[in-house]
Amino acid sequence: MSLTKEFMLIFVFLGSFTPFCCGAPTAVRGEILHFIGDPDKRAENYQYWNDGLLVVDKGKILDLGDAENLLNKYPNIHITQYPDSLIMPGFIDTHVHYPQVEMIAAFGEQLLEWLNRYTFPTESKYSDMEYARCGARFFLSELLRNGTTTALVFGTVHKTSVDAFFEQAEALNMRMIAGKVLMDRNARKDLLDTPKSAYADSKELIMRWHKKGRLLYAITPRFAFTSSAEQLAMAGKLAQEYNDVFIHTHLSENIDEVALVKSLFPARKGYLDVYHHAGLVRERSVFAHGVQLTDKEFKTLAEADAAISFCPTSNLFLGSGLFNLPKAEQYGVHVGIGSDVGAGTSLSTFRSLNEAYKIMQLQKKKLSPFKAFYLATLGGARSLHLDNFIGNFEKDKEADFIVIDLKATPLIDYRLRNSSTLFDRLFALMMLADDRAIKATYIAGKLTRPFEGPDGLIYTNQCHQNNLEQTTSVGIKLNNNN
Repeated sequence: MSLTKEFMLIFVFLGSFTPFCCGAPTAVRGEILHFIGDPDKRAENYQYWNDGLLVVDKGKILDLGDAENLLNKYPNIHITQYPDSLIMPGFIDTHVHYPQVEMIAAFGEQLLEWLNRYTFPTESKYSDMEYARCGARFFLSELLRNGTTTALVFGTVHKTSVDAFFEQAEALNMRMIAGKVLMDRNARKDLLDTPKSAYADSKELIMRWHKKGRLLYAITPRFAFTSSAEQLAMAGKLAQEYNDVFIHTHLSENIDEVALVKSLFPARKGYLDVYHHAGLVRERSVFAHGVQLTDKEFKTLAEADAAISFCPTSNLFLGSGLFNLPKAEQYGVHVGIGSDVGAGTSLSTFRSLNEAYKIMQLQKKKLSPFKAFYLATLGGARSLHLDNFIGNFEKDKEADFIVIDLKATPLIDYRLRNSSTLFDRLFALMMLADDRAIKATYIAGKLTRPFEGPDGLIYTNQCHQNNLEQTTSVGIKLNNNN
């Protein structure tokens, strides 16, 4: 079978799950939890129903509440029952690199060496459109399998990487934010653009994809070390011209990185000031990491209404340090959770929350499960300024939600049988769950991917490059008999 025909078959397969809900309202029934505010600020900032009903109409939330009460209101509604399950808003990943999935868990380096040894060779493959489509399909299927319904995503320096990503995300009707990497120095020559080409390419992509359906664009300098002052100024000019796009980059991740940025921009007062001087610190600016930030920089981020993506598994894997979440909150900085794959070691938000708890423990602080799941849902939406659309189950919000299997593994089942409070049950999930716990993922009210344990829908994807020739093999297993 030709590569193109194989892509078309997979595209049709994915597309079979994407139609909008256009008929009568439908509902899901089970345990339901969502947040209406930060639980650290007010203990009652969540709503929970042991037997709840979530009603969806035309891809949006229509109603929510106790099942018995709402059944009288909607006597003939079609209901999907989810026993032994917890229904929550979909997870929001505020920082991830989709091309880096194929080099996740690469051994032995810290940030700058890791980029040169693993990241740049991998990203060079994404100049090829069919290769990028392959990677985008696999990445998006993995997000759905892990219960992530929205993500803020790095492409590569190539326009093709972003076109391929948005093409596949649009087919799935997902609310996604992405952008082309800007990088004009300190990297491989085949991965460099220029201030002029970066501006032109980004503008073209903004015009083509920003606000197309549920898609949004992010101006995406990799970080100050790989962008000249001229390129950052160009990015600021673009941000001024399109003031409703996102800005997405890295900030103060690693001590050596901070020192290098200081040497490259001696006139600036610090790492964040490099971006601030270029006009890149504002509402809808999201900075990954912020591990090495000063108090003054936290204050500047808060005043600008910008956000930090807390990336626990990545910070630990690369040895970058411990993010100071209490300090960010002291200054009122928006914070979301990021997987930061491929330095991050899992696309599972459960895994990120697990490591976030440990990072707080190492600082003699606590991260409650209520706060953790808030950061992964409504908190993430607020950090992206998308809380009018996603993040909880308020009426008229987009119906992106997940079903968590409370019997996903024997250990989870055994542990939860010995738990008597919601707090403890959530904490056990935060520590023990992974992708196996996602029973179903709904996008705009549509069951986008069924899960049936080991006999369910399984994607396998291998993308290889041999000089200029790329070949792709995508296998789909529907059950043990196929």
